[in-house]
Amino acid sequence: MLKGKQKRFLRAKAHHLNPIFQVGKGGVNENMVKQIGEALEVRELLKVSILQNCDEEKQTVAAELAAGTKSELVQLIGSTIVLYKESKENKTINLPS
Repeated sequence: MLKGKQKRFLRAKAHHLNPIFQVGKGGVNENMVKQIGEALEVRELLKVSILQNCDEEKQTVAAELAAGTKSELVQLIGSTIVLYKESKENKTINLPS
């Protein structure tokens, strides 16, 4: 579980990132969760955008992605989700305590 200070730090780092995944009409599926999990292992912090034609609620999509990838939901703002998961091999982000 991330603390408030850590979430602020991660939000600031994520500000300049572009979304690398999009959730569309099909919603969240197993393949997408797997790919996002692999990307999180490499990058640790990433953005996912939710398209307008997505049938599911934004909060539901965010919760499904966070649970499926075993990552932390840093932020859900507008139609953009920010996820963080500490990498086992490619650790680059040092969180404040």
